[in-house]
Amino acid sequence: MTGPTFGSLPEPRITRLANGFTVATEAMPGIATAAVGVWIGAGSRHERPEEHGLSHFLEHMAFKGTARRSARAIAEEIESVGGDINAATSVEYTAYTARTLGDDLPLALDILGDILTGSAFDEAEIERERGVILQEIAGVDDDPDDLVQDMFVETAFPDQPIGRRILGTRETVRRFTPEAIRAFVAREYRPERMVLAAAGAVEHERVVEAAHRFFAGVPGAAASEPEPGRYGGGEARLKRDLEQANLVLGLPGVSFKDPSHHATQIFAQVLGGGLSSRLWQEVREDRGLAYGIDAFHWSFADTGLFGIGAGTSGDDLPQLLDVTLACVASATRGLEAPEVARAKAGLRVSMLAALESPGGRIERLARQLLAWGRVIPAPESVARLDAVGVEEARAAGEALLRGPLTLAAIGPIRRLPPLERLAAGLARP
Repeated sequence: MTGPTFGSLPEPRITRLANGFTVATEAMPGIATAAVGVWIGAGSRHERPEEHGLSHFLEHMAFKGTARRSARAIAEEIESVGGDINAATSVEYTAYTARTLGDDLPLALDILGDILTGSAFDEAEIERERGVILQEIAGVDDDPDDLVQDMFVETAFPDQPIGRRILGTRETVRRFTPEAIRAFVAREYRPERMVLAAAGAVEHERVVEAAHRFFAGVPGAAASEPEPGRYGGGEARLKRDLEQANLVLGLPGVSFKDPSHHATQIFAQVLGGGLSSRLWQEVREDRGLAYGIDAFHWSFADTGLFGIGAGTSGDDLPQLLDVTLACVASATRGLEAPEVARAKAGLRVSMLAALESPGGRIERLARQLLAWGRVIPAPESVARLDAVGVEEARAAGEALLRGPLTLAAIGPIRRLPPLERLAAGLARP
């Protein structure tokens, strides 16, 4: 099979300030726009119990005013040049990003630097945003697709930060104060775990100058380490009067630093990553037991989580689960070379497609620098993926089955079998 053509991918330029803050850029010839963002290696798993939801709350507050700009001014300035600004919180990262034309990159850099080093955390703004986030929490509670995912992670990683819901709870969100927000920033937003990344129509020197202006003075004291993730497993069932039962069934996965990471990703792709996958063909096409079904593998710095998500009628639940468990068990025994090749092709395209936009480039730069301390060249990443053989992918799937099950289900689940019976259905090869 002919391998991918990488063309003239530019080498990223990387500068580290004296305090450990990292700047990374990739110029993309022929691109008129620029994407820029600051990634912080601190997310929901870095919160203390009383801070549950604070990293997400902080993300919201970043746009609510600084010493130099009001919340309205932040929005008007970036949109006056046709740009946009956004932020996102995950388990291990928080990102603040902007997109503009290349000529307007200085404005985007100034706004991002301002909100990250000069946010006012005004009490009136905190109260307004508190109400918004409480509505967001209520929205998740009303959406079974979102709620079952939260229940799944909580059950897989019980009583620990990595398993907590990113949004927090009504109780914790109601207690957040300006002092609590500032304390979290001072403790977790440390320069050695921050990356300013820019791609597209960018000039490295200009980005470095902005980094010096805003971040060179941030103290470089060591940041705290999060509590290690410990997979537990178990079940969470929530009966609701709904038309459909939503469920997620899972097993312990592996870290993105584990040697079997790529093999586990390939196994998940073979099992439920596309229209030709085993679960889609067996559950959806051959038996019509679900509108959609998929398998996924989420990797973190020190652990991972494998899962299968589906929705079906309450009456079809037992058959859906029987067929799903049989597919998982049989895949560990009978992976075939053509389906592994298809899985690798799909993962390869997804990996390379992300490099075709400035936004995809900056996320790659930041995440890899935070995780590995370097940017992994695309040919190296693809070579690692392509090196995985059928037996290695099969062994990764077999390793998954050695862990205890996690089950989360919502809706008409009266006929949902006991967890012990489901575990017995995963006949180990």
